[in-house]
Amino acid sequence: MSILGALTTAVSGLTAQSAAFSNISDNVANSQTTGYKAVDTDFVDYLTTSTAEDNEPGTVATQPEYTNEVQGTITQSTDPLALAISGQGFFAVSEPDGTVSGSTAPTFNQQTYYTRDGDFTMNSDGYLVNGAGEYLQGWSVDPTTGVVNQSQLAPIQVNQTQYNPVPTSQISLAANLPTTATSDSGDSSQVDVYDSLGNEQAVTLSWTQNSANDWTVTISSPNNTPSSTIGTAEVQFGTNGVSAGTIGSFGTMTGSVTASSFASGSPATLTLAANFGSGNQTIALNMGDFGQANGVTQFSASSYSTSNLSQNGVAAGSFTGITMTDSGDVVANYNNGQSQTIAQIPVVTFADADALQSQNGQAYTATSSSGDSIAQSADTNGAGSLVTGSVESSNVDIASEFSNLIVAQQAYSANAKVVTSADQLLQTTINMIT
Repeated sequence: MSILGALTTAVSGLTAQSAAFSNISDNVANSQTTGYKAVDTDFVDYLTTSTAEDNEPGTVATQPEYTNEVQGTITQSTDPLALAISGQGFFAVSEPDGTVSGSTAPTFNQQTYYTRDGDFTMNSDGYLVNGAGEYLQGWSVDPTTGVVNQSQLAPIQVNQTQYNPVPTSQISLAANLPTTATSDSGDSSQVDVYDSLGNEQAVTLSWTQNSANDWTVTISSPNNTPSSTIGTAEVQFGTNGVSAGTIGSFGTMTGSVTASSFASGSPATLTLAANFGSGNQTIALNMGDFGQANGVTQFSASSYSTSNLSQNGVAAGSFTGITMTDSGDVVANYNNGQSQTIAQIPVVTFADADALQSQNGQAYTATSSSGDSIAQSADTNGAGSLVTGSVESSNVDIASEFSNLIVAQQAYSANAKVVTSADQLLQTTINMIT
């Protein structure tokens, strides 16, 4: 029985070392695979009989030891859309399972996969896809409010249409009028605003002094209809008990101009009703606050000067590309200088990431042992941080794998020698009775 037991044990040793050799082979082959996690080998002894008086040889079996939580080296990538996770967590990804009837748009497997392979690029349909063909999932972001919808993950698709123009609704002016008008009384400023079609329109603000502390601003634009003059407004300084040199009230107004009522510290605003050919466009001219030196003032100076003249309109813009931020924002950029956050990439964590089930393409699926997936913003509640323009290399240590390979080879040879010796002993035993 002992000889047969030794033979059985040696055969199990051969099987176990073969499994170890297989894992080593897989690790070495994937030593350059982005986001790959090595699989080590655990050996487990199973007894037949073991007492104080008797010990029968048992067997050895192997179990894989996953290293999903062991960080690989993060290296810079030439791909600006590449992402790496520093710390715990995974990217949520989808795998395509077909196309929508009559189009090339992909349909997706309902199963969510998880990966550390972050070499993402944008494909022809605007999806972010890694080298294994997996589609990055994220939270959608409302382009108007910027609110992130964290209730649902979905493949991120970038809409490459142009940025719609934003008509000007506010002009901000900070300027100082001299206490004594210059000889030409022709102090003026010009600002370019945008109409509802994104066309640039010049608006001129011309100042004329009526008397001490009393000025009239004439607002005009060459393309305004029915007249180039939108209207005029009288601006009075030091009235209503406010500090000298600050706006105290608005007086006579003409044309399509109205004004806010006086209240100390409240906005001193003129409202214009312009028409550049595509319908009425309301524009608020913000001149600071009543009684405050934070907008238009009249202090001693040799001439008229402006410190701020800005507006909030935007021309139409063409899509130029996307960028990633370390907070996980996917930002679409346009050639008019504008940008929009269109999605946010969460980091998904598990109670036991080593218990995830391996799938093709360096991907994993959740199991009962791994626990449920928890999607959260990067660098919060234990989730790793995102590193942009970088990828995580395989966590395989080639030197360690070569050492393990030598040990496995020697152990396999030793078990083979035991099998040979046991066979010889059995043959000797058989020969005794023949």
